[in-house]
Amino acid sequence: MLILLCSLMICLLLGVPIAYSLGVSGFLYFLFVHPELLTVLPQRLFAGMDSYAMIALPLFILMGLFMNSGGVTTRLINFSMIFVGRFRGGLGAVNVMASMIFGGISGSSVSDTASVGAVLIPEMVKKGYTPQFSSGITVASSTMGMIIPPSVPMIIYALVSEESVGQLFMGSLIPGVLIGVLMLGITLVYSYIKKYPKEEIVLTRALVVERTRQSILAIIMPAFVVGAVVFGVATATESAGMGALYAFLVGAFVIRELDLKKVPELMKSAILTSSTVMIIIALSQLYIWILALERIPQTVAAFVTGLDMPTLLMLLVLDIIIIVTGTFVDVSPAILLLTPVFLPAARAVGVDGIQFGVLLISGLAVGLVTPPVGMCLNVASAISKLGIGTIFTAAAPFLLANLIVLLLITFVPQVTLWLPSLFY
Repeated sequence: MLILLCSLMICLLLGVPIAYSLGVSGFLYFLFVHPELLTVLPQRLFAGMDSYAMIALPLFILMGLFMNSGGVTTRLINFSMIFVGRFRGGLGAVNVMASMIFGGISGSSVSDTASVGAVLIPEMVKKGYTPQFSSGITVASSTMGMIIPPSVPMIIYALVSEESVGQLFMGSLIPGVLIGVLMLGITLVYSYIKKYPKEEIVLTRALVVERTRQSILAIIMPAFVVGAVVFGVATATESAGMGALYAFLVGAFVIRELDLKKVPELMKSAILTSSTVMIIIALSQLYIWILALERIPQTVAAFVTGLDMPTLLMLLVLDIIIIVTGTFVDVSPAILLLTPVFLPAARAVGVDGIQFGVLLISGLAVGLVTPPVGMCLNVASAISKLGIGTIFTAAAPFLLANLIVLLLITFVPQVTLWLPSLFY
């Protein structure tokens, strides 16, 4: 284990990407400790990726790309405007509401930041909001993208934990919506204090009907995709395929803003993005195998139960570990590293795998907005030309919503378990 951890830390300090750091340290472990297993490594790498459920990964990514390129983002913003645009700080509230809806379409917080931010950050600055506020609220609200179903990180967690994708989708729905509602409240109070402008909207029945008509096909997308899984109509993989086809048809032939010439490029982008995740999964499988060989999960579980620590206290410690890990490690490798170590310990003290999964994803979502790794910070920085430290400072008040919901998930299991118990 000393060889494993030291080689990993050296690679990370040298700036080697986390996936390759895991691969190098895992290879060195087998080279010095179990050289007789070296011939099996290629098979283990392939086995880590050889999962039917993982086919859903590129399909969900492609679905989000089709919807984004098909002009959906602008329509969602216009739809959100009729509900919250008239309040002080209306564009900030629109930002949060659009992220809630778009998060259910893309399944990715980074895609959410790029899509909503590219439209709203310049528009908010033009209307009198500070660049810091505009960028901060965009990255903070984007954290819902990986919590509200369908969620790409949930699929990765389901692969490692062998939990039901449908139950994870249902378990994460209430926490994701709660984060959005709390962020809306924080935005409206903050905007009232700062005296940010209202949007001049004359709310008429014709306007509501028109904007609803323009957006309805995008709004029902999450219900269509998640509902197919929950009600047993399709598996998560089949649902992702139907969602990608639905997004293509809507964007190309209904909204007619999806340029058919761009489809091959979008498919290539989905393949490259998902292949990056698959490389991380493959190389992290070496680590997971090492943990199994060294019986680390069983040791950690025995240690935790031996402490006779109250379950809530243990979960609070896990919350801290998850948030700190998310600050330095990207979401996918963090899931693959933390799940096999801490899930057995959590189950040993009676914590359900669904609750642990939602807690893990919700805690890691905060890491998307914290330096130095924060992927959403980097995307917003490229759009606004502000430093990531400045954006994080502006986003901090809105992250209070994430922390409150994380504590709710920790102390009130039914927040995550009630909906799965109804449908399963």
